[in-house]
Amino acid sequence: MKKENDAITVIMDGKKVKITYKQLVLTNNLTLQALITLLVKKGIVSPEELLTELQSKEKERLKEPED
Repeated sequence: MKKENDAITVIMDGKKVKITYKQLVLTNNLTLQALITLLVKKGIVSPEELLTELQSKEKERLKEPED
């Protein structure tokens, strides 16, 4: 039976493993941190460019919908 905080069930090494929303969020966060770190270290993006883009996306997200 699926618990309320279980997000998905995956098969790992032939066994069913339940993944919680908290685990999904943490994994997503760590993945993004690793990707951003690599992009900055390799000089593909600067921290300033990243911050500007994040601020832009946040403004878009909070923008009032047009009728």
